[in-house]
Amino acid sequence: MAENVEDSIGLSEQSRIIASLIRYKLGDLQPKTAIILGSGLGALADEIKNAVVIPYAELTGFPVSTVKGHDGKLIAGQLNGVDVLCMKGRVHLYEGYPPQKIAMVIRSFKKCGIENLVVTNAAGSLNPDMGPGSLMVMSDHINLGGMNPLVGPNDDEMGPRFPDMSEAYDAGLREKLFAVAEKLNINMFSGVYVMMKGPNFETPAEIRMARIIGGDAIGMSTVPEVLAAVHCGMRIVGVSVITNYGAGMTKGKMSHTETIMEADKAGDRLRRAITALLPMM
Repeated sequence: MAENVEDSIGLSEQSRIIASLIRYKLGDLQPKTAIILGSGLGALADEIKNAVVIPYAELTGFPVSTVKGHDGKLIAGQLNGVDVLCMKGRVHLYEGYPPQKIAMVIRSFKKCGIENLVVTNAAGSLNPDMGPGSLMVMSDHINLGGMNPLVGPNDDEMGPRFPDMSEAYDAGLREKLFAVAEKLNINMFSGVYVMMKGPNFETPAEIRMARIIGGDAIGMSTVPEVLAAVHCGMRIVGVSVITNYGAGMTKGKMSHTETIMEADKAGDRLRRAITALLPMM
């Protein structure tokens, strides 16, 4: 237990250092909303005006992305007239990072003044009616990753020991996102996201299980960030870009190349929807 306490104290201090570095580099920018972009979804960050670019490697203790399609930079500036902080490339449990390290990132954002979190990911479909290229607003999630960033001593500064998860994904923000998508003639599904740890794609048996327990899409990210964000009081809205059907639902094999290709195709619609949502958050 002593080692866990020491680790927790160390990560808390690291989050303060990272927050101080970010605030220094932001200058006059005061973003209240952070956006985490998943595989192949980095184009949204390219729309940011007056951009301040902060490579993760310049932030002491910040985990560095190692996966293709994740650039590993913070990009801050204005998007549709709103100050934002964009995470271009996330880190994953399957890269070997402990979940507490992912929580540290979210807590550093909180200490920078972030109140809203937009999470995106590339995911496989568990719904035969929701094919590749679809967009799914996350209504809830199921954590099958076997890990939780809140394990260990609680950081009372950030939130309660037992955070309520009955509305992890803010109902008001979801309603606004559906409204702007309708105005833009962008179809969006609503569904439950299932997280597996990865890095392998799921087996057909795992896909059948995920469908039986109520999942609509499945992926290898997002849940650790959401758990940490709920804990520290952020409002969250999440969108999955559907890149493929789950194993066994169609013929053929899955690949990360396919994931990035399909995410690129849907990226423009996602970009337009999130950009329109920002002034309403």
